[in-house]
Amino acid sequence: MTVAEIRARNLSIPAPSQITRPALAGEKETMVLNMGPHHPSTHGVLRLVVELDGETVVDVAPDIGFLHTGIEKTMESKTYQKAVVLTDRTDYLAPLSNNLSYVLAVEKLLGCEVPERATVARVLLVELQRIASHLVWLGTHALDLAAMSVFLYGFREREQILDIFELVSGARMMTSYFRVGGLAYDLPAGFDAAVEAFLQIMPGRIDEYEALLTDNPLWIERTQGIGAIDSEAAIALGLTGPGLRATGVAWDLRKTMPYCGYETYSFAIPTATHGDIYDRYLVRMAEMRESVSICRQALQRLRDMGPGPYMTSDRKIAPPPKSEITQSMEALIHHFKLWTEGFKPPRGDALAAVESPRGELATYIVSDGSAKPYRVHFRAPSFVNLQSLPHMARGHLVADLVALIASLDPVLGEVDR
Repeated sequence: MTVAEIRARNLSIPAPSQITRPALAGEKETMVLNMGPHHPSTHGVLRLVVELDGETVVDVAPDIGFLHTGIEKTMESKTYQKAVVLTDRTDYLAPLSNNLSYVLAVEKLLGCEVPERATVARVLLVELQRIASHLVWLGTHALDLAAMSVFLYGFREREQILDIFELVSGARMMTSYFRVGGLAYDLPAGFDAAVEAFLQIMPGRIDEYEALLTDNPLWIERTQGIGAIDSEAAIALGLTGPGLRATGVAWDLRKTMPYCGYETYSFAIPTATHGDIYDRYLVRMAEMRESVSICRQALQRLRDMGPGPYMTSDRKIAPPPKSEITQSMEALIHHFKLWTEGFKPPRGDALAAVESPRGELATYIVSDGSAKPYRVHFRAPSFVNLQSLPHMARGHLVADLVALIASLDPVLGEVDR
């Protein structure tokens, strides 16, 4: 069932233009309170300064910076290849998406060609990462609104995805699996079977989540008509990802500015029209189904192409194979120099953008011709999306503010960096 069909069953829900802020008595005094900083195990270390009239939100100001780690500055002291490990730690719920944005920018600087096997594997893994991230969003969002079971079910399926990441990289979350020029290692034995097993069960599991929530009267009451935003305001505030698509704007970089061959895959861009919490929920649920479809296509392509190179053949970027290192002193020296000194892109700059689970994620890199980046900056969707929170929250209740934060799906490691 499409997003539009699901919404059609609830004809009493007003359009965003019909939702009015409750009248505030001018003679009343408002109260300013702190919400947070929340514990890191919720949506991150976020403090909100909330102005209230009773339980009604008059205004809210997000206060960030409690998780600042200086990742962008630290990357200036690392060689390009070694800096990959820092990208995992920004949006720690979608490390592979961060890896991809960064390596695409460096590869653009180098003019580096990536083997097809590596490109298809990247698509497959980032779509699995999108599902895993959306499962964390779904579980924590439901938990914020007192739905305990969905949290447990969502993390059950996420564990299966993390098992796949561990299989390919040795790490469950901070994989650093994508490298400039390709992949850190070839896809291991058992990868095909593990992915196939997950893709077999996932559509049915999404059905289970929706059976619990989509027509649940309590879920509907807490999400429909709450925090609505129209497309004009969303664009003006820089909102991207599911939050923008829930307003009816079909903006997805995988379609509008394709990378990694996404233009050759068949998938739809789910959208909605009301732009409220409920629509943001519906869009993400539909996105998980589309990601399953993309994963199936990518897995079939890997099967059809069979074994092949997973790293660029450019020896100025990729170290020699281990088989050569054991036979050649020159290969050993070359390997040593690459990992100690690093490669040196030409002077210039490059920008690469991908569609992360939270929206438009871009990496901008400036090279001064040395082995270390002169400057690295991330266009982090969580940071930009958070500025739409005051617009959505005014006139709603404090309890709705909790649901609104969850519906934006911010990751504060990405906000603060």
